[in-house]
Amino acid sequence: MSLKLNAKKSLTMVVLAVFVAGGIVSCTPPKPAKEVGLQLWSVKDDMKTDAKGTIEKVGAMGYKFVEAAGYGDGKFYGMEPTDFKALVDANGMNFYASHCGQAVPDSAGWAASMAWWDTCIAAHKAAGVQYIVQPFMDGVGYESLAGVQRYCDFFNAVGEKCSAAGIRFGYHNHDGEFKEVEGQIIYDYLLKNTDPAKVMFEIDLFWITKGGKNPVDYFNAYPGRFELWHVKDQAEVGAGPMDFKPIFENAATSGMKKYIVEVEEYNFTPIESVKKSLEFLQNAEFVK
Repeated sequence: MSLKLNAKKSLTMVVLAVFVAGGIVSCTPPKPAKEVGLQLWSVKDDMKTDAKGTIEKVGAMGYKFVEAAGYGDGKFYGMEPTDFKALVDANGMNFYASHCGQAVPDSAGWAASMAWWDTCIAAHKAAGVQYIVQPFMDGVGYESLAGVQRYCDFFNAVGEKCSAAGIRFGYHNHDGEFKEVEGQIIYDYLLKNTDPAKVMFEIDLFWITKGGKNPVDYFNAYPGRFELWHVKDQAEVGAGPMDFKPIFENAATSGMKKYIVEVEEYNFTPIESVKKSLEFLQNAEFVK
């Protein structure tokens, strides 16, 4: 009789152990969501028609911060800096970065340009923004090395103003910066002739590839200069043809602090496209 009882007891203990182990496995906390940002240019039409509703959708799908593309006259998407910040905060995100800028002024327009930047920087500081990024140069920056140097001097001056306000300034590339002017690649000249203490670079991974260059080569040549990344594909991130794995594997060398989704061509609605882009990055093992 005791043997039967011991057998039943042993079986009960085994079953209990299985249930406990299963419970432990099922109670293992999920991996924390990755800190993926969104460049709001990706949903620019939605922001024009319903900024509040669009921010709510972006926050609900799991983005952790936004980069604006709607600054003008001291406001963001027509809202006061603190109001736009409050909207972003209320939806579980951080207003981290912003695209804006001006074409390089001549000597006669320098003072007016610097005054514009003073207003711009004050608005961004009020909104708690940590990065201001200029995403363009006019023709001056593509026609001669003297013109590129003018932009270098301009960016250094603006970067100094931003730094004094506790904001980091940077430049965002397209593909035109990878052509040669007077025997030098424009992007390389910008990197060599801007002060790293004043100017960082937001590298657009898609556009540099379109320009015929490998981002990793630039990470190795100019380590630490690429504090922000635009993660972009032909359409949705992950839809191809970009191979992001070797790029992300060299993130530390680049100096990357944050990566930001940008979608400019769509296989779906813009909102669905940025959601699919987020899902790809959240599921990619090589993305930290």
